[in-house]
This record gives sequence, structure tokens and C-alpha cells, in this order.
Amino acid sequence: MAQPLLDDRAAPDGAAPPPPPGPLGRLAGWSFRHRGRTVLLWLVALAIAFGLSTAFGGKYSADYTAPGSDSKTAQELLARDFPTQSGDTITVVVHSEAGVMSPAVQTRLTALFAEMAKVPHVKAAEAPDPRRGQVSPGAGTTGIAKLRLDVANPTDMPKADTHKLLDLANGAGDGLTVSLGGQAVQMAEQGAIGSEGIGMAAAALILLLTFGSIVAAGLPLLTALAGLAVSSLLIPVLAAIMPVPDWSTSLAAMMGIGVGIDYVLLLVTRFREWRAEGLEPQAATVATLDTAGRSVVVAGITVIVSMLGLFAMGLSFMRGAAFAAITSVLIVLAAATTLFPALLGYLGRNVDRLRIPLPRRKAARAANVISPGWLRWSRLVERYRIVAALAGIVVLLALAAPFLDVRFGFPDQGNDPAGRSTRQAYDTVATNFGPGANGPLLLVAELPAAKDTAALDALVARLAGTPGVAAVTPVQYAGTSAVFTVIPTTGPQSTATEKLVRTLRDDVIPPTTATGTNVHVGGLTATAIDSSANIVKRLPLLVGGVVLVSMLLLLLAFRSVAVALKAAVMNLLSVAAAYGVVALVLRGGWAGKLIGIDNPTPLPAFVPVLTFAVLFGLSMDYEVFLVSRMREAWLRTRSNSESIVIGLAGTARVITAAAAIMVAVFAAFVPAPEVPIKVIGVGMASAILIDATLVRMLLVPAVMHLLGDRNWWLPAWLDRRVPQLHIEGPPPA
Repeated sequence: MAQPLLDDRAAPDGAAPPPPPGPLGRLAGWSFRHRGRTVLLWLVALAIAFGLSTAFGGKYSADYTAPGSDSKTAQELLARDFPTQSGDTITVVVHSEAGVMSPAVQTRLTALFAEMAKVPHVKAAEAPDPRRGQVSPGAGTTGIAKLRLDVANPTDMPKADTHKLLDLANGAGDGLTVSLGGQAVQMAEQGAIGSEGIGMAAAALILLLTFGSIVAAGLPLLTALAGLAVSSLLIPVLAAIMPVPDWSTSLAAMMGIGVGIDYVLLLVTRFREWRAEGLEPQAATVATLDTAGRSVVVAGITVIVSMLGLFAMGLSFMRGAAFAAITSVLIVLAAATTLFPALLGYLGRNVDRLRIPLPRRKAARAANVISPGWLRWSRLVERYRIVAALAGIVVLLALAAPFLDVRFGFPDQGNDPAGRSTRQAYDTVATNFGPGANGPLLLVAELPAAKDTAALDALVARLAGTPGVAAVTPVQYAGTSAVFTVIPTTGPQSTATEKLVRTLRDDVIPPTTATGTNVHVGGLTATAIDSSANIVKRLPLLVGGVVLVSMLLLLLAFRSVAVALKAAVMNLLSVAAAYGVVALVLRGGWAGKLIGIDNPTPLPAFVPVLTFAVLFGLSMDYEVFLVSRMREAWLRTRSNSESIVIGLAGTARVITAAAAIMVAVFAAFVPAPEVPIKVIGVGMASAILIDATLVRMLLVPAVMHLLGDRNWWLPAWLDRRVPQLHIEGPPPA
């Protein structure tokens, strides 16, 4: 027969009876007592998620165009009036010293294109046309051909079919060099590295070093794996409902593994402390969820609130990525509050069993003993609080400085590793046609009448004489629509190309619009420029909204104005420092080469937006873990200095261990072939490292020592209206 709920927190002999457990404590007690049923429910959830993924899983997709932009209008018109040009394309760059138009080379190219046209999803192969500027000037040693696909999105092109095209290109024969370009080829050449497995292995090693016990280290891993298994199966279902970018699976895996292990690490630590106090496993489990469990839930909510800020960007792919990350966090929260107590029902008495042979002092074996080393550090920060605060701020600002000259844009195939076919195609085109040939501007026109081409002819003449324009291709007509290409003199990532797009829209095209002919500038280069500008414009809205909501949440949790304001400022500083590290590696040079970036690379504008939402929430996690223990000591001692010293010394070990795990998980994604994932991994790993060491272990306690009792001040009128959450645990009986 199950024990009454009040018995779940039964105190050791002679102690005062504890208060009734809260909702999390009652949930933990139920899961502990019905552990078999709880584990079975999670297995059923996994089976349901697998069934939904198999039956309803959709394909990943993303629209990076800016809503309402000129390039978006051009894309829509192209799809409507020129459907043969609206699908995805693969560029075929051919080079022969004999000249690509020579009869012998033409014979070989005809046979090659015939073979390529047989590959699935290739609906047409267009040979290089000198009249359209697709053969290099002079000896004509280089030509640009096109393979038109029957898929609109490069993610829909099977990688196996793209590899067939690569094999045909590599087998072109002596004297003829063929390389392929395009996003479909780029994705096929990227491959995969199994970052999730690397992150889990690193986390397992850190947990073993932290706990010294295989059982204690295994609990966070088992819980995180269960949450990751369910969430990873649900994300394809999400992709069937809304646009979800393919890289969101990596983001969700980062969040699920890192957050799941971190949260359960805190719970295991508190469980061992309660056991050391003499509580039985069931009572210790309930007490753990009633104290540390509240911090975990608040920390998880802050992450979710931060991710919800991405909805303010008004971009469909941002919403899809946010939903994927939120799904992962919610499921690992559910696992931490239900599955973890159930596992303790089986392993609670043996949590310190299967110890590994590590040199450990006897005093450190007790889970609830504060480390003397961290206690000395805490006293040192108290003594030199002014120096510590100034030093921390100076270092953070120095780390953030490289972000001041960051260059926004989308990395292209010129940033790929030198050995790939896409990079070879890019370099060959840039050498023989000029850098602008890799970033053509596609102009789509709407004519007032089918034969009214006078205004468009005048526009073409003006374009040919516009500084920064290398060439203009002949116009193609389809009823009252027309399309032609403008080749810039500069590359797609150049600021000069961005200025050219603005010049065309603001100065060159408007006289044509006045005649009734509307012309829109589109293509991949213009789309990237419009998307970056749109995201950067909305970034302040995201930052303001996330900071404000997070401050309100912390105000409710800690009933302190100073804690909420300080946390917001500190988190902004740590995120800015992480941005600076990202900007530094994107410059190339020695820092970039450490992670596989060997030339200057622009920063995709959505990366700082995405990382801000994630990092601000994760930074709040450590703030909650640290300050909740400080507030617990403050309520007990009413001494600000002692509460800060005790809180820092008591949580430093678990925060640094949790941060080490998070850094390892994020750093495992740095070797990823995709530049956005690589950069997100760098930004998150560096941010967590900076936040958990420089900010939480130095700057936060130093500033709180300087503020004194003002740390815990709340106006009386607000104190009466703010509900008591008791994040540090229920008040003692």
C-alpha cells in the first residue's frame, strides 16, 4: 500500500515534521512509488512518437526570403511566369585549355550532359551559350552550364542522386575539368560527423569525474537520452505542420542534451545532499524536486521564454527552429520531473555505487560538504570585490570588441573547403568570369503590355553604364513579364555588391517604374541582402522583449529588483562577449583555422538572433541555480555577505560541472561542415564558458557584495502584490 504524501518528506528521528510537499514534490512521490508505471508510460510515449514520425513526418524546408521584400516579389513572379527557371539549379563549370567550344570538347560535353540528364530529378541540361556570356572571353577555356532540377528546394534533392552527378563530373576524363556548384551539391558534400554522440561521450566523462560513480553519472545521461529520443522523433512531425529548417535538428539536439544533462546534474547533486542529511530515498526524492526541482522548472521556463522571442522576428524558419528547440526543452523538463524520480526508485539507494578509482579526499566524499577550495575563492572575491567587478567588466568588453566590425551576410560556396567541387567551381568562375559571376542579380519585370518594351530597353542601356555592373544578359519575355541577369563586378559577399543593389532600386530602376513597367531585383544575392537587413532591423525588438520578460520572471522568482536588473545586464555582457568570439573566428586567420574557417566569412544574420535567444535563457539557468542558493542562505542568516559566500561556495562545483558538460556538448558541433551550425557551436560553447566562469564565479558575487542588502530589496507595494514562489524550496516548518 502506498504511503501518504505527508510521509514522503518524513524527517529523521527527532526532527520537526516537514511541511507538505508542493506540486513537484507530489509528482516526484507518485513517480517514485509508481516507478514501473512511469517507465512504461515513457516507453509508450516513445512508441507513439515513432508512429507519428513514420506516418506523418514531413520534409524539412525553410524560406529565408524577407517577407514583403523586393527579392521576394521577384521570386514569386519568376515562379509564376518562368516556371522552368524557378526550380533549383546545379551549376556545371567546365574548363579545357583546348577551348570549351572546340569540336572535340563539344562532343565530350554533349555525351556528359546526356548522362547527367538521365539522373533522377534533372529535367534539363543547358550547355554553355556564348551569346549569354556563359563562355569566358579570350580563348574560351571555361564555360558555365546549368542543370535544371524538378525540385524547388535543394533539400528535396536526394544526396544519392547528387553524388551520381559528382561521379560523372569527376569521370569527365583527361584534359577536361568539370566541377559542380549549387546548394544541393554543397549539402551532398558536407556529410555528417555525429556531433550528438561526441557530445554525449564528453558529457559522460565529465559526469564520471564529477560524481566518481557510474550510477550517479548515468542518471543524467539516461534522462537526457530519453528526452532526446522522444523529441527527435517529434520534430519531423512538426516539419509536416510548418516550415522547419534542416539545421533545427542540430539545434534541438544541442538544447536537449545540454539542458537535460545540466538539469538532472543539479537534481542528482541535491538528492545526494538530502541523502547525506539522513533522508530515505523516497523522502530525498520528494525533497529534491521540492527544492532543486523548482529551480530547474524556472530555468527551463526562462529558456522557453527566450525562444518564444524568436516569434517576434516574423520569419517562418525562425518559428520552426524555435518550436523545435522548445519541444526539446519541454520534453527533457518532463523527463527530469517524472522519469528521473522513477529511476531513483530503482537506483536511489545505490546512487554512489560502482565508484571509479579517483584520488579524492575523504572530506570531499560527502555530497553536502562545501569544497574548501571554492570557499577560499568565495572569500577572496568578497575581499577584493571592487577589483573583481572592474576586471570582469573589462575582460567582457575586450572579448566583445571584435563584434563591432562584424560583416553580416550568408556564407557562400567561396567559403567551402578548398577540396570540394563547389569551391573549385566558385574559384574557376571567379578567375575566368570575374567575382560577380558567382552572385548574379536576377531582374524580373512586369510590363504594362506584351509588346511595350521601350522602357525596358532604356533600362538595359542604363544598367550597362552603371558603375559596378560588369554585364547585362539579353532579356527573355513571357507575355507581359520579362527576366534578365545583371552581373556585378564584385563578389556576392562584397559590400560594393550590396551598395549596387540599393543603387539599382533607388536610382536606376525608378525612372522605368514611372512609365508603368515595374522591375524587381531578385536572385540569391539580393535575397541574402534583403534577409540580413530585415533580421538586423528586428533584432532590437527581440532583445528588448526577451530581456523584459526574463526580468519579470526573475522578479517573481527572487522578489528582488536588484537581482533582476543585475541578471539582465550580466547576461547581455556575456552574450556580447560570445558574439565577439564568433566575430573573431569568422575573420579567418589563426582563430578561424582552429575550427576550419580559413578565409574571411560573413556572419549569417539569423545566427546572432538565434544564439541570443538560446544563450540568454541558458545564462539565466546558472543565475537561477546560483542565486536560489544565495537566497536560501539569506532567508536563513539575514547576512548578505555570508549568503553570497555560502551560495557561491555551495553551487560553484555543480555550476562549473554543468557548464563543462554544456561546453562539451556545444563544442561537439564545431566540426560540423555547415558554417551556421559551426558558428552556433562556437558561440554557445564560448558563451557558456564565459558565463559560468567569469560572470557567475567572479562578476556576479563581486557586484552583489558591492550592493549589500539592496540585493534583496523589493518595494512594499510590490511585495504585497507579487506571489510567493519559494524557488529556494518551501519555507521550513
